[in-house]
Amino acid sequence: MAESSEGGPRQFSLRPPRSSGTENIPAADAGSTSIDSAESELAEDDVIDLSLERSDSKVVEVLARLDSELVGLLPVKSRIADIASLLLVDKMRRRFGLGSSRPNLHMSFTGSPGTGKTTVALRMAELLHHLGYLRKGHLVAVTRDDLVGQYIGHTAPKTREVLKRAMGGVLFIDEAYYLYRPENERDYGQETIEILLQVMENERDDLVVIVAGYRDRMETFFQSNPGMNSRIAHHIDFPDYSDAELERIAELILNEQGYYLDDDARIAFAEYLTLRRERPHFANARSVRNALERSRLRQASRLLNSEKTVLTKSDLMRIDELDIRASRVFGRVDEAGA
Repeated sequence: MAESSEGGPRQFSLRPPRSSGTENIPAADAGSTSIDSAESELAEDDVIDLSLERSDSKVVEVLARLDSELVGLLPVKSRIADIASLLLVDKMRRRFGLGSSRPNLHMSFTGSPGTGKTTVALRMAELLHHLGYLRKGHLVAVTRDDLVGQYIGHTAPKTREVLKRAMGGVLFIDEAYYLYRPENERDYGQETIEILLQVMENERDDLVVIVAGYRDRMETFFQSNPGMNSRIAHHIDFPDYSDAELERIAELILNEQGYYLDDDARIAFAEYLTLRRERPHFANARSVRNALERSRLRQASRLLNSEKTVLTKSDLMRIDELDIRASRVFGRVDEAGA
């Protein structure tokens, strides 16, 4: 346990929360409601309008937005819907005086990069706000570098500052296992873990912590830090996207940007995905987005270096086969990117 300059256990007071910084990702309509300000208790013979509760909580609306934002991930979406349903029912039970302890909402998201973990965390923050479990419902996304200092006395203030920004919302710690470095007994990450454990227990009515990263590394992290594991209520695994899902993601990205793949380019892109999976640092939707950005660069160069004197709207929108196959994934040595 981290200690104060007097030698005793250090207690961290994180209220009142301070205004959010630039790292914060705001949820829609984040106001100041909380579960503690729920409606007055109902009488025994009263009834609850379920459709009104659904509407007021915006659960259906947020889940629909999540479904439209992310291709696939049906097990993840189903689990998020189950959690939202449980919390809404729990809120209605409270109105009849069917009290229960406040649920533990800390979570672990495991999966490869580019599988939608940050997007789901953002929508979860929004859900918890609308359901009254978080006052503000914003998301603060951080990594080890945002929490751990480089010298003695630097880590605790740095961690507390992040926690203050996150109060009333969700703290999302990506690649959380980097906080723990057992090979270095003097590593300051352990101090951050101790502070997190205390805050996750004492401030769980005003903060939800989501730790994320590769599944195998997160399992090792939890085995080495049983206190952290015991504070996580929901473990959600994010599967890799299939090739068909990645092709659909590519189509959505291009549609949004006003581009499309012609028939030959579609075939080439399917081949690209098969080859790219075999290379290091494949990151699912993130790799798809990066590949399309490079294809746009090649398309622009192709158009400007062509012998055409005029361009049609279709010319400006179309990504052709050569724009895809110029990638180094196909063996081109002159391509710096993917």
